[in-house]
Amino acid sequence: MSEATGAAPQDDTLPATGKLLLVDDDQSFRQRLELMLTRKGYEVFAASSVAEARTLAAQAQPTHAVLDMKLDDGTGLDLVTELRSIRPDIRIVMLTGYGNLTTAVAAIKAGALDYLAKPADPDDIIKALSAEGDDKPEPPEDPMSADRVRWEHIQRVYELCDRNVSETARRLKMHRRTLQRILAKRSPR
Repeated sequence: MSEATGAAPQDDTLPATGKLLLVDDDQSFRQRLELMLTRKGYEVFAASSVAEARTLAAQAQPTHAVLDMKLDDGTGLDLVTELRSIRPDIRIVMLTGYGNLTTAVAAIKAGALDYLAKPADPDDIIKALSAEGDDKPEPPEDPMSADRVRWEHIQRVYELCDRNVSETARRLKMHRRTLQRILAKRSPR
């Protein structure tokens, strides 16, 4: 408490506000992100598919959206234009574990504000969602290293393959022993 006023010091950062549509088919990631975004002040409507997202979007008319690029029944890109038709000023951030330049350009052209690689830092998502007007968010102060992004991608594919080393190595087009060495190491910083 401040001695002069007897009041607690104020936090200069304003809480986020608005209805947010979160669409991701990775249940654990979606739940963590939903909790974090709720704590930041958003009213979160979470969906695991394009079909579920369409229903929630029509009901909630969200002001913000965080969309996964690759979903079981389509892509987050399928939703961008539809969300813009429901609410032209919606702020959309695309997430992907399979990033490449072509899909990033397509997401931005469709109307997404930003495009982040998964696992995206929650603070980077908040910055992208809360950037003023058409301003682009500031680049991250401490982005993940390329080695960390690679390691996270390998871990994600490994989990999607039910922790089967042979299947993961085949899908990543890498030698099984190389993959085993990578999996045995700690995550890079």
